[in-house]
Amino acid sequence: MHQRISRKIVVYLLIFFSVSSIGNYHLISFNSFKNIQFNIVGLDDSNILNMIKNFDNLKIKNIFFLNKSKISEIIESDTLVENYSVFKKYPSNLIIQIKDTNFLAKINLNNEIYIVGSNGKLINYNYKSDNLPFIFGKPEIDEFLNFKKLIDESKFSYDQIKNLYFFPSKRWDVELSNQLILKLSKNDIKDSLNQAFEFFNNNNFKEIKLIDARIKNQIIIK
Repeated sequence: MHQRISRKIVVYLLIFFSVSSIGNYHLISFNSFKNIQFNIVGLDDSNILNMIKNFDNLKIKNIFFLNKSKISEIIESDTLVENYSVFKKYPSNLIIQIKDTNFLAKINLNNEIYIVGSNGKLINYNYKSDNLPFIFGKPEIDEFLNFKKLIDESKFSYDQIKNLYFFPSKRWDVELSNQLILKLSKNDIKDSLNQAFEFFNNNNFKEIKLIDARIKNQIIIK
């Protein structure tokens, strides 16, 4: 009887120390999450380094205590970011996948040239963008993006455009790569684009320099 009790005590002690060891292992692992590794995909090296530097300024020591709003603020402050997703890979990796913005046009604001991104942000003019159309005038970025969307929905290709002219009346003119000028309606932009396209695409009108589609259902050519 005494031997049976002794054996039970030994078994209980083994179980106790086994459980204690497992618990301590997890505790040590938890306390070892001191350095977070940021894996950023989708930007060039210099932008990745700048973003990691901004993350380091948060002095994050543990992946469990990440401030989501601060992380989002840093990512969205980069003008090249179109959209992104963030994943935690335990114990200490933060994976950030970024889709960079498309460069749409150049614009001069306060004597500085910027690139307009499809994300609606202005980007410093230090990227190769020689083939982008130039915007003359001072539209709001949303006004330009809405206009660009209408061009994409029309029969014209945005790649055919050399320059864009925005007037205080909120009306647009377009200069194509062959120097043809399109004067567009203020309120029926897509319709006037499509009407102009019929003349642009007609071999009998290859010598024209201007298509005036400002008046609905009426085209003037010169």
